[in-house]
Amino acid sequence: MNVGVVLWPIAEWPEMGAQWRQVEEMGFHTGWVYDHLAWRGHSPWDDALTSLAAAAAVTSTLRLGTLVTSPNFRHPLPTAHAVKTLDRISGGRITLGVGAGGTSHTSDGDVLDEEWSPRKRADRYAEWVGQLDALLTEAPVTVKGEYWAARDVTVAPGLVQRPRPPFYVAGEGPRGMRLAVRYGQGWIANPASPDAPALDLVRSRMAWLGEACEESGRDFRSLRRLLLTGFTPDPWTRSLSDFVELYESYADAGITDVALHWPRPDTPWDADPDVLAEIATWHQTQHQSPQSPT
Repeated sequence: MNVGVVLWPIAEWPEMGAQWRQVEEMGFHTGWVYDHLAWRGHSPWDDALTSLAAAAAVTSTLRLGTLVTSPNFRHPLPTAHAVKTLDRISGGRITLGVGAGGTSHTSDGDVLDEEWSPRKRADRYAEWVGQLDALLTEAPVTVKGEYWAARDVTVAPGLVQRPRPPFYVAGEGPRGMRLAVRYGQGWIANPASPDAPALDLVRSRMAWLGEACEESGRDFRSLRRLLLTGFTPDPWTRSLSDFVELYESYADAGITDVALHWPRPDTPWDADPDVLAEIATWHQTQHQSPQSPT
């Protein structure tokens, strides 16, 4: 199982640059960043894609990714162009995590002064992912949908990763999973429910994902399965022993990648930096071979 870290784009750049370098030096597989304007009211909150360009310039082996980019405020055309540029700057180390986005103002859900029904939000998400895929794999390409359109556009040439950078697609329901199976190289799980333990939710979602793969004729094993931690009571960073126990349990459930959080004092994502260092050392012992491209 690959282990990555979500960084918070809120510090001044010299400090942020040091954090990105440290995550790479610790041996983690991926450095992730949330793509928001001001998440949960925190400002300043730096742009995710610009932050990843800067991170690419100060690292050389760490994979870099968004967790997640959404259509809440991003048009597919400039998003695809930025992803292509990030792929080139990083030498092919970019993963694009995508999701429908939150519904509240604190997670950019209504910053465009629109309120979409759940169905329309899902429709926009599906159209957006499909257009991103087309823009990054075809050239020239014309895309036209209900929400976005672009005519005779050439974005894809020059990509390092072929046919395009990997998409990790978030979706807890059947429709989102079908989207992941169709377009994704990975699927993102973010289980949170007051009625069921996170591990039980992941097991049930994994069964749904397997059914979606079977229906489409896709090999389930070809799809990475990323667990975003930090939003359930699971004590991932309380101690190394707690981490190892959870790591093994979720690996048995079918998870292939885990995203922890960089310690952030006075928040639910605070943690002992020494424990994170112990986790990094343990993780390195499990991954003595070169990092996977996805």
